[in-house]
Amino acid sequence: MANQRIEYIDAMRGFTMILVVYAHVCYFCMEGPLMGYNRIFYLFRLPCFFMISGWLFEPVAKRPFKEVVRHKAMVQLLPTFIFLLLLAPPPEFFHQLGTLKGGYWFTFVLFEFFILYLLIVRIGKLWQPLMALTIALTAFCCARYYNSIHLSATGVQKYVVDVLGFMSVTLWRFFLFFYIGTWMRRHFDAFVRWTDKPWALPLMAAAFFLIASTAHRDNLPFEMCRFFFGGIMGMWMVFTCFRRSDSWMQKHHLSRPLQYVGTRTLDIYLLHYFFLPRFLITYADRLKALDSQFIEFVIILGITLVVLAITLLVSYLIRLSPFLGHYLFGVKYDKKAHY
Repeated sequence: MANQRIEYIDAMRGFTMILVVYAHVCYFCMEGPLMGYNRIFYLFRLPCFFMISGWLFEPVAKRPFKEVVRHKAMVQLLPTFIFLLLLAPPPEFFHQLGTLKGGYWFTFVLFEFFILYLLIVRIGKLWQPLMALTIALTAFCCARYYNSIHLSATGVQKYVVDVLGFMSVTLWRFFLFFYIGTWMRRHFDAFVRWTDKPWALPLMAAAFFLIASTAHRDNLPFEMCRFFFGGIMGMWMVFTCFRRSDSWMQKHHLSRPLQYVGTRTLDIYLLHYFFLPRFLITYADRLKALDSQFIEFVIILGITLVVLAITLLVSYLIRLSPFLGHYLFGVKYDKKAHY
């Protein structure tokens, strides 16, 4: 049962992965991070991913510490650095080891979340939520002031700031969503009973869109509340929608494609940067001039699906080689099948 895949979880991962590629098309191909409703997607996209990662990791955390770390390093870190080397060979590689890792920060930060969670579960149940909240809030504050501190730092202070940047500490603000995912797994029956109430989903949706409708303010408490409450409401809303509509999606043949994407999230994340049509930047101003979020959404979604299709094809071809599939994507092959 521990290894049995849950269809709506895979479908939700696929949906979220599509939004990740969508965001990168906006950023790298259009130079418009907030185009095509991406401002709304931003609030729940990564919280969903980290929540699912925590939900899936909760049973794994009961295994021996060294075993988990060794396995996750093989799956998360080795492929990340291999693809970063391919995307940015030395000496450019060494300039990409800051907070965002040339775009490959997610797998690196997720590995750190595994370590953080393995550590805080060993300090007792009473302190776990407080530790998770403290880590996330501190990281949010660091993210707000990191650039200004980095620019003014000198000597030992600059070295410390660079180390924090390499560790992507500013992105630990997402750890709260990861921890909530583990909490949801531990108390899943109670969570399902609560979200099955007729008022739960409308309440989450209303709260999320109310938060999403607010404009950015240069105010730390406001932006902190918007980030965390918006992320929590958004990820619970999406999770509940996929869980409760699982049968309907399968009936209308919507679930299977999303499930397939959801089982290839690491492949897509590592590969898709190579296929982003960055030449479209020259046409971005024409699209922005239309001043229509809906038209932007349709066009960017179309580009996203093309990038996704190419990425999945290349992923399939790479996985035909057990050696490449294992070291690039952490795939476990049945050795008997190759003798």
